[in-house]
Amino acid sequence: MNSIFVICEVDEGKIADVSLELLTKGRTLATTLKCKLEALVLGHKLAGIDKEIFPYGADVVHIGDDERLAPYTTLPHAAVIKGLFTEEKPQIGLLGATTMGRDLGPRVSSALFSGLTADCTALEIGDHEEKKIQKVYKNLLYQIRPAFGGNIVATIINPDCRPQMATVREGVMKKEIFNPSHKGELKKLDINKYLQPEDLVVKVIERHMEKSRVNIKNSSIIVAGGYGVGSKENFDLLFNLAEVIGAEVGASRAAVDAGYASHDRQIGQTGVTVRPKLYIACGISGQIQHTAGMEESSMVIAINNDPMAPINKIADYVITGDVMEIIPKMIKYYKKNSK
Repeated sequence: MNSIFVICEVDEGKIADVSLELLTKGRTLATTLKCKLEALVLGHKLAGIDKEIFPYGADVVHIGDDERLAPYTTLPHAAVIKGLFTEEKPQIGLLGATTMGRDLGPRVSSALFSGLTADCTALEIGDHEEKKIQKVYKNLLYQIRPAFGGNIVATIINPDCRPQMATVREGVMKKEIFNPSHKGELKKLDINKYLQPEDLVVKVIERHMEKSRVNIKNSSIIVAGGYGVGSKENFDLLFNLAEVIGAEVGASRAAVDAGYASHDRQIGQTGVTVRPKLYIACGISGQIQHTAGMEESSMVIAINNDPMAPINKIADYVITGDVMEIIPKMIKYYKKNSK
């Protein structure tokens, strides 16, 4: 058990951002543990996909290229991963907390009688002492995530079962190239030795996919509104500000639940995690459920009529007052002073 595996997700022929984020983190963990970082990619028409992965520090890339593995279906992917993990015996297995990862992770961990922690926001290596049996576990994976509705941050460990598995939310970890010229070993898998006829009973006959028109994750400026904005109509003012400054509009869960904004704009623990250069929080109280999704913004401006709002503690600039009075002034003066 001397390796870390990242199960990579392919999105339109490219490695998904969340997988590259996990490779970045996996490289750090592997260096700490002095073990190999290995990546697994399953799908079809994957020629050259390894060139995207190696710069992120992978020592080994396993490729399973077969038309039966695309589009994604649960059973064949789970069978291949279970078979490979049984052979390779990794100590850690990581997936993105995407639709695919949330489906695949529990099935693989269950088949391997291993543990899995979902929706992690941080991963670290550390030790644990079990005082009752006077035993010290070395180099465990600390799987860190919000719990109890975000009221606490829990550190979860899996001392005895392997691999230690976790799904990680997109955007909570940085995506950084380890070495542009880094090269590793490429291994092509024989899919047939892992698959059974019953793994192929489900076939995707037709797919219809509609891309989201909202691109909060990649926006450098975000204007986000909370329940304090007051109404769906008042949210139009946020869209006006966003249009003027070239921003995208986000929302807290409370605003989404109230019908002020659509779910694809939700930022926070149960929404999207963002890292913009500028985050303007309008009428957002700043509970941990929301700040978990935006606390790494480069600059935060908070607009709130409550001077004691929790959001003010992480804000770089605080404007105390009525959102409906302040935003029109921001629009006016931005137009006046911009060329």
